[in-house]
Parts: sequence; C-alpha cells; structure tokens
Amino acid sequence: MAPRANWKGFLRLSLVTCPVALFPATSESEKISFNQLNRQTGHRVKYLKVDAETGDEVPNEDIVKGYELEKGQYIEVSKDELEEIALESTRTIEIDEFVDRSDIDPRYLIRPYYIRPDGKVGHDAFAVIRETIREMDKVAIGRVVLTNREHIIALEPMDKGLVGTLLRYPYEVRGENEYFDDIQDVKVTKDMLDLARHIVNQKAGRFEPDKFEDHYETALIDLINEKRAGKVIQPKERPKGENVVDLMEALRRSVGKAAGKEAAPAKADKPAKKPKKAAAGQKEMLMPIAGKKQPKEAAAKKPATGARRKSA
Repeated sequence: MAPRANWKGFLRLSLVTCPVALFPATSESEKISFNQLNRQTGHRVKYLKVDAETGDEVPNEDIVKGYELEKGQYIEVSKDELEEIALESTRTIEIDEFVDRSDIDPRYLIRPYYIRPDGKVGHDAFAVIRETIREMDKVAIGRVVLTNREHIIALEPMDKGLVGTLLRYPYEVRGENEYFDDIQDVKVTKDMLDLARHIVNQKAGRFEPDKFEDHYETALIDLINEKRAGKVIQPKERPKGENVVDLMEALRRSVGKAAGKEAAPAKADKPAKKPKKAAAGQKEMLMPIAGKKQPKEAAAKKPATGARRKSA
C-alpha cells in the first residue's frame, strides 16, 4: 500500500505552480520498541489525562490548548482559532530564493521529506521546477506549514522527484560560544598532524550506509532471543576508556593498528595498503519477531542487514 502523504498542496516558482504531495523520507518503525508493563500483573500500562488539581480523568473533547502567562494563569486557544491563522504556506510551498548547499549550516537541518506531483496533472510544471534547481546546482528555499507550525524547507532534486529538508529558525539553534569558550588553545605539532593524516588516509573511503551495522539493535535482538530460549542473562563487562599519557606514542600505535600491524611503521609518510572493506551483512537471527515479516523478493536480494532488523 502506498504511503500516506503528510501534506498536500502546491509548489510555486513565481507563476509556475503544480500540485504536490509530501511524504516522510525516514522511518523508525523497523527499530525494536518496548511497551511499559506492570511488573506485578504483566499487563500494559495505560496513561490517562487527568485534571492536575482534582485528579479526575478529562475526556478528549474537553481538552484545549493553553498558553501560561504566569503561574496558574492561562490563555485558552481553540483548534478553530489556530486554524484561522491563514498563512499562504499552509497550502503552498512558495520558493523564495536559491542558495548554495554549502551555505546551509548542518545545525539547521531537521528531517527530510520526499516531494512528488500529486495526481496526474502538473507533472510538466513539476519537471520544470525540478530541472531548474538541478541545472542551477542550487538549493531552493521556501516555507511550509506542518503540524500547525510554519517551517523553512530546503528543496533539492533527487532522481525524478524532490527532497525537502525542514530547517530550524535561528532562535532554535544554540550558540556555540558557551560550549567552546573553555576549550584550551593547544598547539598541534607538524609531526602529530602528519601521523593523524596518515591514519585518515588509511581509513579513507566512500560513505556507504549499507556497510554500517546498528550494534545496539543487534544486541537487543540477541537479548530477546536469549530470553525467549530461557537462557540466564549474564552481565557483560563494559569497555574501559584509557587516558592518553603520550599522545605521539598513541598516534604511532594508531597508525600501526590502522595498517593491521601491532607496531607503528618507521615512516609515517609511506602509504599503507587500504584495508579490505568489511562485510555489509549482519548475522542472521533464528527466532522471528511476530508481526514483522520480510517480503520474499527483499529477502532474496537484500543483505542480512535488512533481515536482522525484521527478525529476532
């Protein structure tokens, strides 16, 4: 079944307009999740909305939003009043400007969405907007209302569609000075940089998400499998961090480790052979988790990573 759109409206570049739909580009549904239980009965715990003063349960139809002016004093705002805030971005993503991708500070990125034409009309106008952004090698900046809030959205072409990334406003981003001011000014020597660069060169590669394993998710699946099998869970020893006493020696040993050797090479500037790429797949799980089935085609084509996330 096709995913449900989070938002439908229009995409506009000056006088060029087309109907579009916006879909979430990421999902957390494949991750293992837990319910809260009553230890005594094993039943699920339910949360009720209660009056903070009387303790009585409050039905949904009697719950309204309120802004606290001062302690215990609120201004009530109804759903209808919120919907009456008529912003153009409620139904239209208006492209305001085009910027370089490098101009967007990563701290402002929130989450990505896929954008495609909505219905059978407007595909030609959508293609004109998409290819204009692609040809100019720019990011289009607009605004859109999601979950009753207006967001900045950055639009980039991807294949036949667009990816729209929600952006934060400046007041939502904390300044770095209060965190970085106390960092000591340290002079890094050329020898240290040379060794560090050598380590980087030995580990250089391309970002390929498929080769990364979610170790915590795998550990959760192992834990569930062991408990299902009735095994006694033994606590594992936690890794211990070590303070670096001699930084140069630590860098030399790191060079040797990256090269697959115990000792550091005599010369730091001599390139070592690149280590072989790690296997992308993860180990198969023996006991499937109920309710999580994997399509036959995906099971045949995908590495064990996909199988791992859908089973335990």
